[in-house]
Amino acid sequence: MVKKRVPDWLNSSLWSASPSVTNDDCRRYDSKPSTPTPPSPVAPPLPVPPPVVVVVQEQSSKAEPKESVDDVHDASSNSSAEDISRQAQFLAELSKKVINLRELRTLASQGIPDVAAIRSTVWKLLLGYLPSDRGHWSSELAKKRSQYKHFKEELLMNPSEITRRLGTSTSSDEESKLEGSGMLSRSEITHGEHPLSLGKTSVWNQFFQLDTEIIEQIDRDVKRTHPDMNFFSGDTPFAKANQEALRNILIVFAKLNPGIRYVQGMNEILAPLFYVFKNDPDEENAASAEADTFFCFVELLSGFRDNFCQQLDNSVVGIRSTITRLSQLLKEHDGELWRHLEVTTKVNPQFYAFRWITLLLTQEFNFADSLQIWDTLLSDPEGPQETLLRVCCAMLILVRRRLLAGDFTSNLKLLQNYPSTNISHLLYVANKIRVQSSTG
Repeated sequence: MVKKRVPDWLNSSLWSASPSVTNDDCRRYDSKPSTPTPPSPVAPPLPVPPPVVVVVQEQSSKAEPKESVDDVHDASSNSSAEDISRQAQFLAELSKKVINLRELRTLASQGIPDVAAIRSTVWKLLLGYLPSDRGHWSSELAKKRSQYKHFKEELLMNPSEITRRLGTSTSSDEESKLEGSGMLSRSEITHGEHPLSLGKTSVWNQFFQLDTEIIEQIDRDVKRTHPDMNFFSGDTPFAKANQEALRNILIVFAKLNPGIRYVQGMNEILAPLFYVFKNDPDEENAASAEADTFFCFVELLSGFRDNFCQQLDNSVVGIRSTITRLSQLLKEHDGELWRHLEVTTKVNPQFYAFRWITLLLTQEFNFADSLQIWDTLLSDPEGPQETLLRVCCAMLILVRRRLLAGDFTSNLKLLQNYPSTNISHLLYVANKIRVQSSTG
């Protein structure tokens, strides 16, 4: 029995747009959260900007990273009145003493205005980095930022530097001189602490092993993160500082997660978070973007962890199982298209969906469109993965005419280089799939 066809209007040219599309190699990652440290008091930040439509400015006048974002704002200038109304709704919600997360998620699912501190603050709330009670914001931010500073001090220096900093004031004058120069007295150097030790438990061996196996890969990936955006790429001090922040986060994450470390592609997941937080017009928030991004990055990855553990690839929670769920979702909502793709033309969904899912669609759309999609992903109270699968299914349905007319080669090429589309309509179709799934 053939399932009913999807309405033709889904593929109408009315929904085409003109932003550029990016494409890159498939990459993998994984995650593990960390532990808290004591708080210190800081004045609470207030994300209440002037109610006008503006493009978020960077913290340095030497860099202009928002080419693609500006294009989107120019294209939407005709709806400025509606934008101002939505800004007012967000600002009203964010000004409450205790924020209603359910209402905030509803607002965010329709897109977050890319002005002032709205998206930055909302993402931190949706990811659980900020508590719903505004009265706790200052202490929580101070605690987390202090904790990240401690991580950097402990993990981004070699054991000699750690030893120097741990020198005690009760040492003898001679020992103090040795410790001040970063050296231990001979009697204190154990085999595991010797720089030439090859033992698996040696802190030096572990330090050098991480350097050689991971840091070079992190450096390569960071340097090729969004090369078309001055925010991430180029020789300006601003771009270099942003690259260094990404590098620090990824190295700290790798050292805190020795069982997972760094997996190629994490930089693509990290970039949108850091970009949004660094463009917060509040100077204190922008200055602390690296710390804020680290904890939000950990939280975001925790929701996708099982998909990116190689040991779980063939399990019921691994990436292959997730791709199978996407296949089943398409079969449920467009059986004809599913049959043509997977039975007739034999296009294995792993050939295209692996990258879609693991990189959260950051490589399928331009940067501004990716941010809009992430607004919807992060607003799902059950986590972003189910919404991500519905968006992927909607992507297939929106190009069904071309897919039904294509063979293996043309369809694979189309799905690995997804065409420009109207993001608002894509998210509309994804929401329709959600509604139909819940009522069916």
